[in-house]
Amino acid sequence: MPLLSMAGMAKSFPGVVALDGVDLDLEPGEIHALLGENGAGKSTLMKILGGVHQPDRGEMTLRGEPYRPTSPHQAQAHRIGFIHQELNLAENMTVAENVFLGRYPGRGGFIDHAALRANTERLTQALGLRVDVDSPVRPLNVGHRQLVEIARALSFDADVLIMDEPTAALTDEESRHLFEVVKRLRAQNKAIVYISHRMDEVFSLSDRITVLRDGRSVATFKTSERSPQEAIRLMVGRDPGQQFPPREPSFGAVVLRVEGLQREGVLHDVSFSVRAGEIVGLAGLIGAGRTEIARAILGADPLDSGAIYVEEQPMPAPTPAEAIRHRLAYTPEDRKTQGLLLARSVEENVNIANLPDGLLPLQHLRDIASHWVEGLKIRTRDIDQQVKALSGGNQQKVLFGRWLARGCKVLILDEPTRGVDIGARAEMYKVIFDLAQQGVGILLISSDLPELMGLSDTILVIREGCVSGRFDRNNATPEAIMTCAVPT
Repeated sequence: MPLLSMAGMAKSFPGVVALDGVDLDLEPGEIHALLGENGAGKSTLMKILGGVHQPDRGEMTLRGEPYRPTSPHQAQAHRIGFIHQELNLAENMTVAENVFLGRYPGRGGFIDHAALRANTERLTQALGLRVDVDSPVRPLNVGHRQLVEIARALSFDADVLIMDEPTAALTDEESRHLFEVVKRLRAQNKAIVYISHRMDEVFSLSDRITVLRDGRSVATFKTSERSPQEAIRLMVGRDPGQQFPPREPSFGAVVLRVEGLQREGVLHDVSFSVRAGEIVGLAGLIGAGRTEIARAILGADPLDSGAIYVEEQPMPAPTPAEAIRHRLAYTPEDRKTQGLLLARSVEENVNIANLPDGLLPLQHLRDIASHWVEGLKIRTRDIDQQVKALSGGNQQKVLFGRWLARGCKVLILDEPTRGVDIGARAEMYKVIFDLAQQGVGILLISSDLPELMGLSDTILVIREGCVSGRFDRNNATPEAIMTCAVPT
């Protein structure tokens, strides 16, 4: 008997059929991967399992008994653990308080802080997360926050653990720690649902795979029985083709130059340049300072010293407004809190950086939004739909469309394909190459090393706030990059 069975699951939202009769079963002691493009229904199916959504129809059983949670709390009570794709932490609370939120150990009517600290440290150490568990979550980067989310899910001692893109913001080292934890959970007879767009980890980690397409389950098979290419073909309904389209780079004049960027304890004498038509990748471990470089260029974080030039013209006292005026564009790694207006429409989010001082016909703004929705293949009911109703990958494409509509000279992309599916990644890679071909200088930050090497003309390795290595496309290897990235 399966530990969990879901049969004929269906769910619709206004204007969108998210699930249309999906079947899924989980055996004890297995890692079951769930694959599909953004909008295929993976997250919706898991939110039904986790009590976030109620199905329109379908049956579920857990340990042979009917199961239909009406809230996440009920799902947790049934020992269902959920690691969401979008982070959901209380930023002003400590790591320990977030991990055991609402379930603090007590003694004599008071919180037992020593037990809380010890229990949290046990989980964080197992994940390789080296932080002070008594410190607030707010200053942690995205990768460390993701590990806090994972620690919270593990704290429930769940029989079924749902992992929705758990490694999207993790370094290779942190991912390896996570994989070891997942394998130990499998050995303890837990069932793990593993959602990821990274084919290499899915095929190295999972026992079985279920593929969803357009809200339907199209295949379930043992991982050993199919190849990644066959799985992708099932996901997208066509041959996957070449991941990185062919490109003949051509470089022009320098469009961005930074000299001696310095911020005590964060950045140390960072200098580099980006030419028109060039894609410069920033490699490095999480916390190495890659995002801090981007934010300093845009004026989002202060600098102690250093100079920034756009087309060889100095940008005095950089601020976000000044950066936009100089046509510098930025897609942040955390689109939910730093990039998008979630309660606003697709149209408003695309046009927010493109509004002139004077009046502009409403129809013109709608035409701009419609153009990029079509060009980027954004799955939305229409341009009036709120961005928060879109899948994670489609939200990222809305943010991408904003700066394409702006017509930028320099585009800084911070983890641009995080949470984006295989098909959409190929589309975005083509857009990135097209922009470079048009003379846009691109600064690319990515923790996906194959992606970074496949896209970049030049790779700069950042280690502890410094540029520790530089590689051209022809001499970059994973081993050489990681040697420069890891502190000695």
